[in-house]
Amino acid sequence: MFQVGRNIVAELRRIPDYRTVGRVTAVLGLLVEIGGVEGALSVGDRCKVKRRDGVAVICEVVGFRNERALLMPFGMLDGIGIGCEVELADTQPQVYPDESWLGRVVNAFGQPVDGKGPLTEGPTPYPIRNAPPSAHSRQRVAGKIDLGVRAMNTFLTCCRGQRMGIFAGSGVGKSSLLSMMTRHTTSDVSVVGLIGERGREAREFIEDDLGEEGLRRSVVVVATSDEPPLMRRQAAYMTMALSEFFRDTGRDVLCMMDSVTRFAMAQREISLSVGEPPASKGYTPTVFAELPRLLERAGPGGPGQGSVTGLFTVLVDGDDHNEPISDAVRGILDGHVVLDRAIAEQGRYPAINILRSVSRTMPGCNSEYENQIVSRARQLLATYEDMAELIRLGAYRLGTDPKVDEAIHYFPLIEEFLKQRKTECTRLADGYAELARRLDLAPAQQEVPDAGGQPAANPQGATVMERNRLRPQVNSRSTATNAGNDLNAAKRALRHDQQ
Repeated sequence: MFQVGRNIVAELRRIPDYRTVGRVTAVLGLLVEIGGVEGALSVGDRCKVKRRDGVAVICEVVGFRNERALLMPFGMLDGIGIGCEVELADTQPQVYPDESWLGRVVNAFGQPVDGKGPLTEGPTPYPIRNAPPSAHSRQRVAGKIDLGVRAMNTFLTCCRGQRMGIFAGSGVGKSSLLSMMTRHTTSDVSVVGLIGERGREAREFIEDDLGEEGLRRSVVVVATSDEPPLMRRQAAYMTMALSEFFRDTGRDVLCMMDSVTRFAMAQREISLSVGEPPASKGYTPTVFAELPRLLERAGPGGPGQGSVTGLFTVLVDGDDHNEPISDAVRGILDGHVVLDRAIAEQGRYPAINILRSVSRTMPGCNSEYENQIVSRARQLLATYEDMAELIRLGAYRLGTDPKVDEAIHYFPLIEEFLKQRKTECTRLADGYAELARRLDLAPAQQEVPDAGGQPAANPQGATVMERNRLRPQVNSRSTATNAGNDLNAAKRALRHDQQ
């Protein structure tokens, strides 16, 4: 009862002291021009435009022109014409989230769309467009977060409060990877923003990918591709506002947004409608200004607060990873995961290109033994990738180079390790142990001093680099030189044939 009373008081405070009314003077495309209330409006304010049938359409002020306010609607403009009444609404859009929102699906306004009844409003308002915490008041990124995906946990370990981007073209598996991490993560709460998604995929993601267990500790914000650009943009802001609410309760939040590119496209539509000139590939300067304001809201909170670990997908235009949005987002985030179409076509999912992906919190968050495992695996992958063309063409002969022979032996084992079904879950410690086993690395052991007080030699517990030093070399120096000459000659012949 006390909570209900606080909610009523909060709603009463939101009622304005007087009504401010204007009139529609022009409608052009997605823009509604109004007059009579210019002095009472500013960019970002909300207005209610009444259609001919009396139904109000919520609009937002996006600019001014010739002493007239320019509005864009959150709905359809059908029935709106010159002379329609315009009333000033909330000047500071905000949401009142509550703990009971877990397990629910909401739209960009925080209204339920899952048919499970109304939502309980909390007592504290959260601005939709909130400023990120001060850099000096934030805690540092620390402590690993288990995502349940082997490739992410081992090669691209995430920490609480880190922000990672998942870059891929269409149909390569971004949404599937997000669903795996949402279902298997050990974070306290998950907030999922489906921005500009296909209408049919929203329910499939919630019921099939997320599942009942994943939905129970998640809040899903949905804005489909057919909705106006203001709705798609606000859905991204709503996702961050809900994440901030759960962060302030001291929880570790996993915030996932699919996708940042569609947020940027929505902002581009808004800016171009107002008349802002494009800067790069049709994207306006406002797009590149809004991206850091959105993404910086994720991260660790202040003292006594939790953290928001952000995973943001980026739809790469034409598989060009240097297109404007990808390039801008990559410079803002704390790491990037590249999904490769060629790997997906080979049937290996998730199609993560390990060599092109990086987590900027590694290797600082790992132990020395874990870093040795990851470094060893990356070296083998890089060696195989460098010789892949010669190996596939049969131009490489086994025994020519011991390092290449080793890479050929371990490459299928690492590829099998990276492959994972959507329903399969692998924990952090299990992932490192499995990768070490496949690379023939013994588990980390404490060194036992010998009788003289010095650590005893332990070839079985040594790292692979140490065992290689103990292993007798099968090729002499002259043989290795001849092998290098043979490889260089084969590469030159391959380039000549390609030309």
